[in-house]
Amino acid sequence: MTELPLRKLQALFGEKLQENVRMANYTTTRVGGPASGMISVYTAEEMRRTVKILWELDVPFRILGSGSNMLVSDSGYKGVMVHNRCHNVRIDTKSEQPVIFAEGGANLGAVSRQASLRGVSGFEWANSIPGTVGGAVYGNAGAHGSDISTCMIVAQVITKAEGEQSLDSEGMGFQYRSSKFKRNGEDIVILNASFFGTKVEKEVTQRLLQELTEKRRQTQPVGPSFGSTFKNPKGDYAGRLLEAAGMKGVTSGHASISMVHANFILNDGEASAQDYYRLIRLAQKTVKEQFDVSLKLEIELLGEFEDD
Repeated sequence: MTELPLRKLQALFGEKLQENVRMANYTTTRVGGPASGMISVYTAEEMRRTVKILWELDVPFRILGSGSNMLVSDSGYKGVMVHNRCHNVRIDTKSEQPVIFAEGGANLGAVSRQASLRGVSGFEWANSIPGTVGGAVYGNAGAHGSDISTCMIVAQVITKAEGEQSLDSEGMGFQYRSSKFKRNGEDIVILNASFFGTKVEKEVTQRLLQELTEKRRQTQPVGPSFGSTFKNPKGDYAGRLLEAAGMKGVTSGHASISMVHANFILNDGEASAQDYYRLIRLAQKTVKEQFDVSLKLEIELLGEFEDD
């Protein structure tokens, strides 16, 4: 980001604009250099105004939710992080089929647990995903055999090309772990989304939530990570391929591929983004050489990385 747009942003946003914000403090991997700027937004109106200004000034930006779906380089991101702090959740249990409404910045696990506490089933699978509703809709996040496309009614979004609009699953162009916007690299902001639920006895959904949480505890490692690093290739699992390729426990600097689940890369507390990047490229290279399978990232790379 050049000096001139930064001065304009300072004039427009005042103290709301933070400069040179270390992204390691905002990502689930606990790595990442400084973003040129960060603006936190707390309402849909603030979000509309903020992204309109950034688009008009042609300032590069990314929406930041939980920071679980991005690897920011050690040199940082030359743009603005728009931190989505819009996290209102409403659950309509009066209708025959309950509806779960959540703003884009709402934590997916928190939405899942709130629905369960209200006796609304169908969203328990989302409790295991370390992300926000906006990121989940953008990437069609999923777990335990379900994903966003199976339960979403509509998402309220803003795009640079079309402005604000309401899109259903077909309009989002959902495919496995992606939407048409993610595949095409199009600018989009997820304001909120609504999801179908099912009325059940509270004990039923609470029991299912506990079962899925326990399954996650037994099969996924604890520690700073993205969650899953790679998408599962068709008809197979990234974790299985990585384990078969001997990648479990492989390290780069202070980052290592988990011994519990090979699709997780962990930070021992001192890892750099470059450590993560080296492991990602090594994992892709090894699986390609051994099985002729190209592993695709589930996360986004931001900034400049060095290829060895």
